[in-house]
Amino acid sequence: MNIVQYKRKDLLIMKRYLNFAFYYFLFAMAGGVFYREFTKFLDFSGKTTLSLVHVHLMVLGTFLFLLLALFTRHLKLEEERSFRRFLILHSIALPFMVIMMLVRGVLQVLGTSLSSGANAAISGIAGISHILMLISFLLLFHALRKCSE
Repeated sequence: MNIVQYKRKDLLIMKRYLNFAFYYFLFAMAGGVFYREFTKFLDFSGKTTLSLVHVHLMVLGTFLFLLLALFTRHLKLEEERSFRRFLILHSIALPFMVIMMLVRGVLQVLGTSLSSGANAAISGIAGISHILMLISFLLLFHALRKCSE
């Protein structure tokens, strides 16, 4: 592979992560607008999990993938097996986490009383998504450490 092809491949990889960051940014903005408009429409002024959706998507989606775009420009993260596993697991965990935040938040705003089973199910799925997120970050740190050796 010559130097021009090598640089082009690096730029395409970087662009992929910039695209991920952009889409997570759009979802984060939509989550923030939904929180504001939904609570305003229902005249809700209490605490709700909906307020966390925007921040989680912004940090764990947008900012993380902006940083990964920079890292992949200088490190060969794509070649690391643990990094590929991180991408798969993170792409599962973050949406599950956000969906459960939305479910919990909407139910809080609507004032829906839940049975103990339904409450436990929502908490359980949210807990599993957090555990998956933990594992994905451990995989990311492993990949970063291997690439920096």
